[in-house]
Amino acid sequence: MNTISGWLQRFSSGWITISAVVIFFVFMVTVMPQQAVKIKEISGEARSPDTSFFYSATELYKMADDYGEEGRQAYIQARFSFDAIFPLVYTAFLCTSLGWITQRTFTKQSKLQYANLMPVFGMVFDFFENISTSVVMARYPDKTPLVDWMAPVFTLVKWIFVTGSFVLLFTSFIIAAWFWVKLKTTDNRTGMQQ
Repeated sequence: MNTISGWLQRFSSGWITISAVVIFFVFMVTVMPQQAVKIKEISGEARSPDTSFFYSATELYKMADDYGEEGRQAYIQARFSFDAIFPLVYTAFLCTSLGWITQRTFTKQSKLQYANLMPVFGMVFDFFENISTSVVMARYPDKTPLVDWMAPVFTLVKWIFVTGSFVLLFTSFIIAAWFWVKLKTTDNRTGMQQ
């Protein structure tokens, strides 16, 4: 973990971080709305495992039923196209942003230097979620024991890490801004005293 975190810190240079931020926001503005429309067309009013914070195995089968045959096929295709790319995009954004801000806000000994690992865990569980829900969708109406139970767990853990990463990033920026204001105020006072 120390090695991975250290590598991510070194990778989080200014230009790479700016590029990851730009790609993330372009993706959010252009690709995400199109994908939302596609999902709505496919699923209608049916819930999606990806956007649910928690659901049961029974609810997962209900979603699979609500999607219908065509919807299930489209869902599986989306998991291995769009949803194979999006986790990489948000992970790059979060890892580089967290790495960049924590290097400039906290000491090298701070445990918060490991914050850049949170998005990686989120991405891994996102991929586990995609695989497990796709297996359930592909096998429906047959039951898929264990996988149907693990899929909701993967989704919940994914959201904990992804949401936690955004909260940590936001909090780190607030702390950094507070340090910057404090430093400016101290510099101004020192300058006035001289």
